[in-house]
Amino acid sequence: MSFSFADPKPNKEPSFSFTGPNTADVEEQLQAIADMAHEILRLVAEVRRQIND
Repeated sequence: MSFSFADPKPNKEPSFSFTGPNTADVEEQLQAIADMAHEILRLVAEVRRQIND
């Protein structure tokens, strides 16, 4: 399996490219990681708001 970065998308999120067996499984795992990362960032922003209030 290989992994590479592609040019950033307009929303500035990097895009990824995978080749090899079980690409769908890898894509699913990446989506789960991305979802968790977004939730972490949302929680960090919420804590920052609470600290600043």
